[in-house]
Amino acid sequence: MHGRAGRETPTAGVDSAAVKVLLVGSGGREHALAWKLAAGAGGVELHAAPGNPGIATLGQCHPVRADDAETLLGLARSLAVDLAVIGPEAPLVAGVADELRHAGVAVLGPGRAAARIEGSKTFAKDVMRAAGVPTAATLPVARPPCVVKVDGLAAGKGVFVCRTAAELDAALTEAAAFAGPLVIEELLEGEEVSLFALCDGRNVLGLTPAQDFKRLAEGDAGPNTGGMGSFAPVPALPPERVDELLELVHRPVVAELARRGAPFVGLLYAGLMLTASGPQVLEFNCRFGDPETQSILPLLEGDLLAALAAAATGDLSGTELAARDAHAAVTVVLAAGEYPRHGDHGSAIEGVAEAESENVHVFHAGTALQNARLVTNGGRILDVTGTGATLAVARERAYAACDRISFRGVRFRRDIAAAASAGG
Repeated sequence: MHGRAGRETPTAGVDSAAVKVLLVGSGGREHALAWKLAAGAGGVELHAAPGNPGIATLGQCHPVRADDAETLLGLARSLAVDLAVIGPEAPLVAGVADELRHAGVAVLGPGRAAARIEGSKTFAKDVMRAAGVPTAATLPVARPPCVVKVDGLAAGKGVFVCRTAAELDAALTEAAAFAGPLVIEELLEGEEVSLFALCDGRNVLGLTPAQDFKRLAEGDAGPNTGGMGSFAPVPALPPERVDELLELVHRPVVAELARRGAPFVGLLYAGLMLTASGPQVLEFNCRFGDPETQSILPLLEGDLLAALAAAATGDLSGTELAARDAHAAVTVVLAAGEYPRHGDHGSAIEGVAEAESENVHVFHAGTALQNARLVTNGGRILDVTGTGATLAVARERAYAACDRISFRGVRFRRDIAAAASAGG
């Protein structure tokens, strides 16, 4: 079973009845993590840096930037935290986990050397070649059809699918705005899925697979974004296929990184294309995906805190995180009117309380409080997650909730999980 690394045992080194957690980040992914941690068994003292208004209802937020390693370390020490969980990729690639770990703080998140799996597409390709992991071929020249990728971090906006010469010209122009080299790959066709695995540097614990929607508009039109929605589970990936993918992709990569002296401790996220000739890796990320996390976490059973702590302290062998049977989740991102080119700041948000129900979660992604009123503060503003016995039910609940929420220029895709849920 993919949600099992061995016999279930108590978490090493962490008293779950009194654990102090520092959650680093401020988006919808972090709100979802905060919600799941706070809902776990036992008492959790939750702190976030910097957090957001949604997270503030679950714990204490501190005005510390996610990439400010020195101040984060001071905060972790002053709070005497048992576990730090780093959400975004930028602080991981910058080495924030190293700073905390070297000072004796248990951290869920890879160090700088292992985080290069996301920080450099070229490095990731080299690791996959050495590990024998199937991936899209690198092309010597840019000719359509192809995919143009920014080598470094680009907040999910550095990948350009080019089927025509005009699309390639536009992609090269847009990519020039990012620093660093480009990677040109073959264009793969098939179904794209996201597969997460918790890693302790040696062992791998797979989570429920998800599918996300990167393009801005319905029918996968428009530019790439940080993600406009997601759903889980993925009908094309039953548990036995997940086990096969973990064996094919995650375990060889974790072993190769360890061989290079860069053990991966954290969440390894593989973006996969299920092609007619077999699965191929599109990219690796070194953290929980956004918005896939918002769909995956409501489906997990077991103690997430125990699993994160077990990975951070180096032994996942006795940890289990199974998915709930006959359950599904669909997440729809509510974005600013000019996203992804521009965000929105200061517009009043209405209807969040009305949208939330027993089967709907509204996660804050880009919000702020202004004179005690909830307002927009970013590009992706809210993530609305519906759950239910089937994808169709979860989707219906998510969209009913979306229609209750309003702010200036609000936009969202109406086709998230439409094809996958058509059967029920």
